[in-house]
Parts: sequence; structure tokens; C-alpha cells
Amino acid sequence: MQDQLNQLSSVLQRVFASSLLSLEIKFDELNIIVHPDELLNVLAELIRLPELKFDQLIDLAGVDYLEFGTDEWNTDSVTSSGFSRGVEKTSFGRFTFDDAKQNSEMESPRYAVVYHLLSVANNARVRVKVLCEDNDLPILPSVTGLWSSANWYEREAFDLYGIVFENHPDLRRILTDYGFTGHPFRKDFPLVGHVEVRYDPDQKRVIYQPVSIEPRINVPKVIRDDHRFEDGQIESQIESKSENVSEDKSEKGTANG
Repeated sequence: MQDQLNQLSSVLQRVFASSLLSLEIKFDELNIIVHPDELLNVLAELIRLPELKFDQLIDLAGVDYLEFGTDEWNTDSVTSSGFSRGVEKTSFGRFTFDDAKQNSEMESPRYAVVYHLLSVANNARVRVKVLCEDNDLPILPSVTGLWSSANWYEREAFDLYGIVFENHPDLRRILTDYGFTGHPFRKDFPLVGHVEVRYDPDQKRVIYQPVSIEPRINVPKVIRDDHRFEDGQIESQIESKSENVSEDKSEKGTANG
């Protein structure tokens, strides 16, 4: 496995020397990052060259790096009461839904698209990632001209992340409802959404109305080992109960005899 990955890595470095922003082998998988302007050329060569021949698009997924690497869970140091959540929020969308980080505050690209490719002929896989340059309006070229299966994948990324794919033949929502506001997989999208649905008996139809749910914090309960197991008290109690049950059965059997 490692020899194959090293060989494939060498081929990619030789063929795409000036087009790759990054190449690494991590968790037995080959990952490359390309510039948006070079995306179509790199993907076309990955398909065409016999030593590569990545002719199958397994998946295409969007990524939102807003608040990437931050969390509110204290998992480094814990107490006997279990994991705890920070009193002061460190990320958006947990305590309140009105203070999302602005795109202008981000130093690196916020959105990315990841392409998972398979070469059946060479029994190899590669993951291609491209970062969108504009955080306010993420745009990438469509790859439907290379793989027709990318049609619905790109529509899904557009629907959930708001990533626009140029020259897509039919770029419209695919999962959310008609008239849906926003993109639900973005990190600044409210966890409770913007609207809720209910049946109105007066209008005799289903209507949308502003969401009435208030944000709340759910803290999981952690069940830890009971000290009585270590002391052997539980086992003693179980054995005692078993003996009592056996004695009761013996007494009933004697009385019936």
C-alpha cells in the first residue's frame, strides 16, 4: 500500500509540478490541493494519462472552514462529573444565533470542494481539494463536462453550502424546499433554522412562520464506573440474592411435597 502511494505521489509531482499547492499522504490516502484556475486541467489529466486514469468520480463534497478547529468542550481535563462545556462560548451557533463571524475576519479561504476519484484500472484513489478564493461568493468551474455524475453532486454543494459552479447545466436546489432561505450546511446557519412549519386550521393548509425555538445547551451525562464494582460489593449482593432465591425455591418445594 505505502509503495503504491509513494509511486503515485511521484507521478503526480512529475506531471503537475507547477499546479499543485500541496501533496501529502495521510492515513494511507493521497491528498492534493490545486489552484482553482488549474482545476479542470488537472482533473482532465488525471483522467487521460494511462499511469493515472482516475476516470470515476466517487463523490464531490463542499466544506465550510468557518470556526474550524474551535470547540466548547473541555476534554483535556475532566472531573468526576464528566465532560463539561465552557461557560463562555468559543464558536458560533451554540449559545446565540446572531453573532456569526464575518467573512472579512477570516485570513484563509472559507469554502472548499473535495473530489474523491477512483482509478479502476490502477486500483488507486486520490482526493483532490480546491479552495474557493472569494468567501462572499464562492465560485468554481463545473466538472460536469468531465463526469456527468457531478451534476447532482454540484447541485447538492450549491444547495447546502452556496458554492456556485460555473457552466453547470442546471444549477438549482436539490434537497431543500422551494423558497428555502440560506444554506443549511454553512457553519453560520442557525441550528434551529429560520422558519418552522405547521398546519393552519383557518387557512386549511401548511404554512411557514418564524422559528419559535430558543437555543439551548445540551450537556451529555457520563456514566462512570461505580466504586462498588471495585470493592466487590455488587458481586456480593448479586450472590446473596441468588442464594435467597434458591432457598425460597427449596422451601416451597418442601412445603408442596
